[in-house]
Amino acid sequence: MELPAAIQGESLTRLLQGFGLGAVVAIGVGFGWGGWTLGSTAAEQSATETSAAVVAALAPICVKNFQADSQATVNMTELLAESSYKRDNLLEDAGWATFSGSDEPTPGVAEECAQRLAKV
Repeated sequence: MELPAAIQGESLTRLLQGFGLGAVVAIGVGFGWGGWTLGSTAAEQSATETSAAVVAALAPICVKNFQADSQATVNMTELLAESSYKRDNLLEDAGWATFSGSDEPTPGVAEECAQRLAKV
């Protein structure tokens, strides 16, 4: 049995080169514009978005609790007197970014809370 001319000799080489080039182009287009991601990249993006969602949900609670305190005006004066990069430490030390069921402040909440309070 004779093989077709398309897969013999020089034609076979060109055919394999075409498959290889097609695969490279498909991978490039898929990752570049097609939205493909590696599993590790997807896991990293998921963790980042989850953390951002937790901060977005808890920061308003921190602000509300801060403002509802009987010493709110004194606390606000103290907060605004502090430099902007230390305000989150002040909120964490006071316990405004620590919620029930946790012994530690929730990461990122104090920073977002401080930014929201500074805008008020």
